Amino acid sequence: MRPDDGDAFRHALRQVQGRTDLPLLFSGQVRTEVVHLSQFLGARTAAIRGLDVVAGAGLGGQALARRRPVAVADYRSANTITHDYDAVVEGEGIRSIAAVPVVVSDSVRGVLYGASRGAAPLGDLATDAMAEAARQLARELAIRDEVDRRLRLHQLAATDRGLPRDRAATEEVRHVHAELRAIAHDVPDDALRDRLLEASRRLAGLGADPEPEAPSPLSPRELDVLAQVALGCSNAEAGRRLSLLPETVKSYLRGAMRKLDAHTRLAAVVTARRRGLLP
Repeated sequence: MRPDDGDAFRHALRQVQGRTDLPLLFSGQVRTEVVHLSQFLGARTAAIRGLDVVAGAGLGGQALARRRPVAVADYRSANTITHDYDAVVEGEGIRSIAAVPVVVSDSVRGVLYGASRGAAPLGDLATDAMAEAARQLARELAIRDEVDRRLRLHQLAATDRGLPRDRAATEEVRHVHAELRAIAHDVPDDALRDRLLEASRRLAGLGADPEPEAPSPLSPRELDVLAQVALGCSNAEAGRRLSLLPETVKSYLRGAMRKLDAHTRLAAVVTARRRGLLP
């Protein structure tokens, strides 16, 4: 169920592109101490496509080894980096360049690059935008990792208890769906929040057959509350998880039941699942 992390890296590059005038942006994910360059915006040649940058070599290799941003105003004359990739860099016409690592739980998962073809330093606006994009990307990767970890643990626990894997996985999907929605409302970044809510929507649709293009009749908060109720939470428990007062939870729940034409909490959950609103 995990989306392609490459898409998340490309989204991070587009965030930087929207905030700066950098003509060249690219990135790569890290595997076994090597940055595999795979996402590009503004590349003129194929020189850097598919390049593998090893730890400690070049600018990206330094960012990987040091786990902090590094930059040079003129790559050709810089004496603070190795020049293993000079031919590739010159082929693309790169002069000024910065590399920012994406760090998740003290591990570098990738590197974001921003470059210009002039010799002037990139400036604070560009480097700050890259650093913020790297932080947001790290948060998203951490969330994806946690979802994967919980699914694996639940499957292992289900095996130990002799429960069917399908049943155990379904229950864990429901927990993950509810938690994603709860996390989304604490995320300040609108784009990341929308992506988390979209991921929860996709989880809700697994195995369901909702009406094509049928919009949800529930408000986002009504769906948040119903997702917690579906896990067996009381109004007070749902309120604690969603930072809402119990009376507010009760109000949202009443609204959800009315819109779903359900007379009980259980009936509302069953109807929501049948319509693909909950997993």
